[in-house]
Amino acid sequence: MMGRIKRAGWAVVDEPEEADVIVVNTCSFIEDAADESIEMILELARYKQEGRCKRLVVAGCLPERYREKIVGQLPEVDAFIGTGAYDRIVEAVEGSEFSGGCLLPDPDSLSPQEKDAPRTLSTSHMAYLKVAEGCSRHCTYCIIPKLRGKKRSRLPQEVIAEAQGLLEGGVKELVLVAQDTTSYGTDLKPPASLSQLVESLAGLSVDPTRQPGAHADGNAADHVWIRALYGHPESIDDAFIKTVASHPNICSYFDIPIQHVSSSILKKMGRMYRSDDLRRLFDKIRLQVPEASLRTTIIVGFPGENEKDFAALLRFIEDTRFDHLGVFLYSDSGDLPSHALSDHVPAAVAQERYDQLMSCQLDISAQNYQKYIGQTLEVIVEEAIEDGLFAGRATFQAPEVDGMAYIKSGPGQPGPRIGSFSRIKVTDAMEYDLMGDVV
Repeated sequence: MMGRIKRAGWAVVDEPEEADVIVVNTCSFIEDAADESIEMILELARYKQEGRCKRLVVAGCLPERYREKIVGQLPEVDAFIGTGAYDRIVEAVEGSEFSGGCLLPDPDSLSPQEKDAPRTLSTSHMAYLKVAEGCSRHCTYCIIPKLRGKKRSRLPQEVIAEAQGLLEGGVKELVLVAQDTTSYGTDLKPPASLSQLVESLAGLSVDPTRQPGAHADGNAADHVWIRALYGHPESIDDAFIKTVASHPNICSYFDIPIQHVSSSILKKMGRMYRSDDLRRLFDKIRLQVPEASLRTTIIVGFPGENEKDFAALLRFIEDTRFDHLGVFLYSDSGDLPSHALSDHVPAAVAQERYDQLMSCQLDISAQNYQKYIGQTLEVIVEEAIEDGLFAGRATFQAPEVDGMAYIKSGPGQPGPRIGSFSRIKVTDAMEYDLMGDVV
């Protein structure tokens, strides 16, 4: 959307009080996200009275989920466009040929991303690379298929062409995303696969033979990290694991949300695997990729979750020792299949289980990070915090969701360049973050 807006001649400003038009791109996957979106809309709406804003546009999942009924609830908004209308953003911004109210075409009618679509990056050194849109699974707690449509994979050659353009523009990390990344390509004719795609992307790197992880020596070569997020236990296959193991510029980072391990809860969730399947999968990954970093997400408080179910989940977390783990409280809504399930868990009980899981993971993360003290790691430098102190990430730290690697440069020592690779010797480890000196 930003790329289209800029191509139409608009300038994007940093402060809302300077804007003639404000666009709020929303999420409504869970109740907290919808509430946050509405709070932001109301906060920004005041610039129509206090600033120069003449038009307020709301895009994305909030209008897609709540549709026309949201119009009367947010009269401050001039235009709503759903997930299937992001290509109409310029019309919504300019008001040209836009009748107002909601524009809500079927998301399935829109390709996941048109070839040569204009893009504007929020950072110069990292780019999210969408490989597919939508999801064809039927998890009972999830609204995504309704909001985003069925899974529609992009053609491999289009993804590769976009990636090449991003690399030529100076991007140092490509982060592959979709609602179900590891099932990429199964809907195409002929079928494609994520393993084939990432292997092709790995070949685009300037220097694919350089190992981006620990124990790096010498100066950082000009290369690119490739990372995949949002996998699924049922669609990650041996070929993808082997591809990650065989290409050093593909981050050994496996993001596989499991949601739960109790057989009864998984069945109610519509997840077609069991805890033994998960154990075998993670054992296989760690056997084939010894330096692998494992991330997952969990839902607690799902309808019917009892103490036995939670105890099994906690024990699994203690045994598996994930490098990164996120926990969500079950978010109920009348438009979810799970809403009709019996034995909803009281909010206080769900919160207690959330706190217990996060406390457990805090200890695991703190212990896991101790192994990096004294090691030399390669990091990508993201920002300058103050004189002599920078923030970056190692290969086992994904943007926005994991911890940071804080980088110290000594007096008189030139600091690392933002967006470049640097080497640090780790001197300290916290629960989720590392500290190190520039080598």
